[in-house]
Amino acid sequence: MTTAPLSLEHIIKPSSLTTGKTPVIFLFHGYGSNEEDLFSFAPELPSEYTIISVRAPYSLEGFGYAWYAINFDAQQGKWSDNEQAKESREKIVRFIDEACTTYHLNSENISLLGFSQGTILSYAVALSYPQKIKRVIALSGYINKDILTADYQEKNHENLKIYASHGQVDQVIPPEWAQQIPDFLDRLKIRHVYEEFPVGHGVSPQNFYSLKNWLTNEDA
Repeated sequence: MTTAPLSLEHIIKPSSLTTGKTPVIFLFHGYGSNEEDLFSFAPELPSEYTIISVRAPYSLEGFGYAWYAINFDAQQGKWSDNEQAKESREKIVRFIDEACTTYHLNSENISLLGFSQGTILSYAVALSYPQKIKRVIALSGYINKDILTADYQEKNHENLKIYASHGQVDQVIPPEWAQQIPDFLDRLKIRHVYEEFPVGHGVSPQNFYSLKNWLTNEDA
């Protein structure tokens, strides 16, 4: 399928369904990567989904793209540009609406799959706008409360489902950050699965098998 000129660059794998509006999975890559990265998952995901892999809006010097800047300062250490992250949150929401209209997608069956920084933005979108999102597959990331909408706790999250996983020896995002996710989701009454695997900052074959199994069976 040829991509349309929407507000974010993207690549697309069409659904195997030939009639009606199709369910969709949006893929959001990590810091310094691009839309080609997670698109390698597309052939292995259930064929009824339209798969759209999205490029982050901010280009990095040298190579790759980011959803927001990560700054390194001798005095402050490493810190994230939360204002830029909020802008990306809104860019994603706008893009999802555009894509659903342009590609005739089922706006009531939207899943987000993110890795690392893409996971952080997937959480930000889904927890801020739970009425828009049905599922999140959150790989090697964490919830940054500072980039959620101010009223996120007042929203109804009960129809949202989340699969989260993390590497037990992740040196990029500490496992301790991810281990806070279940309690956070419990407080919002969000059904979820949280798993850890004996890897670093990446997705093992066992992890991928598990997320596929969850995606296939979570509505059963």
